[in-house]
Amino acid sequence: MPFFLLPFPIVDPVAVHLGPLPIRWYALAYIGGFIFGWMGLRALVSNERLWAANQPRPTREGVDDLLVNAALGIIIGGRLGHVLIYDPSFYLAHPLEIFQTWKGGMAFHGGLIGCVIGMWLFARARALPFLTISDICAAVAPIGLFFGRLANFIKPEMWGRPADVPWAMVFPGAGDMPRHPSQLYEAGLEGVALFILLWLAARGGALRRPGLVTGLFGVFYGAARIFCEFFREPDPVQEALPNGLTMGMALSLPLVVIGAVLLLFSLRRRSALA
Repeated sequence: MPFFLLPFPIVDPVAVHLGPLPIRWYALAYIGGFIFGWMGLRALVSNERLWAANQPRPTREGVDDLLVNAALGIIIGGRLGHVLIYDPSFYLAHPLEIFQTWKGGMAFHGGLIGCVIGMWLFARARALPFLTISDICAAVAPIGLFFGRLANFIKPEMWGRPADVPWAMVFPGAGDMPRHPSQLYEAGLEGVALFILLWLAARGGALRRPGLVTGLFGVFYGAARIFCEFFREPDPVQEALPNGLTMGMALSLPLVVIGAVLLLFSLRRRSALA
């Protein structure tokens, strides 16, 4: 037991009651991610300095439809990803639990696949380059990741491995051992740090090279997630793999590879769009 410990801030999972309707922090995290993501999308597409002359991209009004497509993909894909990847036997025996999203259980990689499908449908319907759509969505994705990891911390869930660092915490429901607040590590790396990186890249002209921002997201999100998995306690049944690996590591490695391919593809073009 370390001498210094940070007390875990006990927070009611229900943020506010609107009559008989409880509004949970988990729901507010998603709402906040979508609202600030929508604001970020509109700021990106309306800033002429970030784009080449006549470069096709969504309008400010078109961003509204893009957000709807992406949001539906994230919610449906994230839930189905958790159901199919992490605990299919439980949900097969309790199918009504699939719809009880307020209890937690959203898989990032499933949500990513759903979001990609939503973006592709939007790009196809508007005859816009898919990589341009994925670039602007990738640039704002860390906002939702940040809020999501804070929701994991408040719930609490997805806590860290036992630790003796001064900022270790004893999480309710995780026994008496102090643990890494791995949710905050992920909020900092996958949320704040990645957001800063991608927005600096966008301001530096990355959006003129379709696929560059998406590639950066894939490489750095995948690497950050793999790094944080070393500090997060995996579920011994659903997430633990042999040799100390986890399902999160295994699912994030392809993101790094795909991101690297997109980086090479975008950077090997002779020049950015003029």
